Order: sequence, then C-alpha cells, then structure tokens
Amino acid sequence: MTEPTHDEAHGGGLASRLNWLRAAVLGANDGIVSTAGLVVGVAGATDDRAALLTAGLAGLLAGSMSMAAGEYVSVSTQRDSEKAALALEKRELREQPEAELEELADLLEGRGLSREVAREAAVQLTERDALRAHARVELGIDPDELANPWHAAGASFLAFTVGALLPLLAIVLPPADWRLGVTVGSVLVALAVTGWSSARLGAARPGGAVLRNMAGGALAMGVTYAAGALLGAAGV
Repeated sequence: MTEPTHDEAHGGGLASRLNWLRAAVLGANDGIVSTAGLVVGVAGATDDRAALLTAGLAGLLAGSMSMAAGEYVSVSTQRDSEKAALALEKRELREQPEAELEELADLLEGRGLSREVAREAAVQLTERDALRAHARVELGIDPDELANPWHAAGASFLAFTVGALLPLLAIVLPPADWRLGVTVGSVLVALAVTGWSSARLGAARPGGAVLRNMAGGALAMGVTYAAGALLGAAGV
C-alpha cells in the first residue's frame, strides 16, 4: 500500500511542475509576441532609438504587470474556491460522518474497485485522514498544495519579462539598417523554440505548434509594421 501512494504523490507533483513550466513558456511567448509587435510597429514609423527603447520598455512593464496582476487575481479566486470547498467538506464530515463515508466508498467503487474493497479502503482512508481523503478523491484538491497567487504572479511577471527582453534588445542594439531584420529573425526563432517547448510539454507533435506560433508572430509584426508605416507616412 505504501508504494502506490508514493507513486501517486510523485505523479501529482510532476503534473504540477509541468503546469508551471507550460505557464512559463506561454508567458514568455506572450512577452515575445506583444513586445515584438509593439516595437516593430514603432519601427515602421520611426528609426529613432530613443523612441523604440521607450516604446519597448513601456510595453514590457505594462505587459508584465498586467500578466502578474491577472494571474494573481485568477489564482486568488481559485485558492478561495479551494478553501471554501475544503471548509464545506470539513463541516459535512463533522455533521454527517456516516453519509460521507458512504460517499467516499461510492466514489472509490466508481473508480473500478469492488464494493467490498471500496468500503474497506474508505474506512481506512477515513481513519487515517478523512478530510484529506475526501479532498483528493471527491474534490481533486491536495490540501498541502493549494494554489499560491504570489507564486503564479511572480512566475508570470518573470516569464513575460524574459520573453519581452528579446525583441526589445533586438530592436535597439543593432545599427539602424539591421534592426528590423534582426528583430524579425530573432523573434521567429524564439517563437519556434517556445512553440516546440509547449508542444513537448503537452506531449504533442511540435511541428504544427511551431508553425502556428511563427505564423501568428509574423502576422502580428506584419500588421503592426504596416500600421506604423502608414502613420509615419501620414506624419502622425
């Protein structure tokens, strides 16, 4: 009995880490695409390095703060929901323990155990830690690993910032004649990497993800550059 429990915990921890990695890759991808679209759009209107740097930094800071704030609010809501569900389950266990025991046995039986084995397992799990058993089997919650909004916000902020730095540096460091080409090329390479990474983390074939990622980034840069060029030509 001890060995399967250990394996299950390990698998849950691995899934959690993969979710964090996937979120980090997607956050970096957002930073790359949004900042690249912004600086390339400004580059369509002007080649002034100061204007490009200002626009890129503004986009980086606004985007990273927006991502962090959104993730904090979202995960805080999730955490509140998890805590409320655990509080309700704790009250139900206190007020109607027999009904909760039968419910746990039914859930285990529904997962493929025979009625006798499910009943025995429910009794043993309840004696060991009733709240933890119901949290995991009924609610799908690990009481020791509730969602942390600060961790989520920090990870989103960092991932977006790392992604946004690439197009920002690519547009301001090279000579004026090289800026656009270096930026577009480096962004497409980075999007290929994030597309491949997200596909591999999701156990999917990377080819389609890479092409979609690169096509989306190229479209974003093309549209914003065209808009910037039109505004620049109009003298706006």
